[in-house]
Amino acid sequence: MQNYGTNPTPSAPALLARTVTKRWSGYSLQVGLLFAVAFCTGLESQVAVSQQNEGSTAAAAPTASPAEPNPPSRPARSDDTYIIGDADVLGINVWKEPELTRSIPVRSDGKISLPLIGDIQAEGRTPMQLEEDIAARLKSYITDPQVAVIVEQINSRNFNILGQVMKPGSYPLAAGTTIVDAIALAGGLKDFAKKKGVYLLRQDSAGSEERYPFNYQEFLKGKNTTQNIKLKPHDTIVVP
Repeated sequence: MQNYGTNPTPSAPALLARTVTKRWSGYSLQVGLLFAVAFCTGLESQVAVSQQNEGSTAAAAPTASPAEPNPPSRPARSDDTYIIGDADVLGINVWKEPELTRSIPVRSDGKISLPLIGDIQAEGRTPMQLEEDIAARLKSYITDPQVAVIVEQINSRNFNILGQVMKPGSYPLAAGTTIVDAIALAGGLKDFAKKKGVYLLRQDSAGSEERYPFNYQEFLKGKNTTQNIKLKPHDTIVVP
């Protein structure tokens, strides 16, 4: 007679297989845990060594000393070619004396004024000559004064052209510039300019004004070429 509803008794081979599986699973779990612990321990060791090396490198690095400010440089020497004129702007640089260092225009009387030494002649002299004069006067107040004079703006070598030209105004005067050159620099004459009535105004050494006629129309025909004179500083050309 058969028994229904009861589990059959496992055979011996099946019991052996179950036992081996449980033991192997437990062993695998233990081995996995051991590998995980070993990996974490090694990682922590590497981090600690890295931090220790970084600390040693930082400690060994030399401490940068603060940069020292550059000492003021001595003023450069000027050339001895340009002749200073009135209305020029000069840069006066006295080494280690900032209160004496400044930009100053040459007055109409040809002089400049500086602290301690007062008025000093600048017009008609070279920058180097003016340096030597300023330094000689400063020796009463400063030990071994070092002076540099730089021409920052050249305003004394200009000429003016007014009237019926395309671009009237003030222009730098180059060596050898004539009345015709000046008209060309100003863009030429306008259509209704009076070519026969052009003239130049110039002040002489006494301060009086002289007038020089220039017949531009005759000049274009090759006549009266001597009227095309060379310009001097502060000359004014008028084109009616």
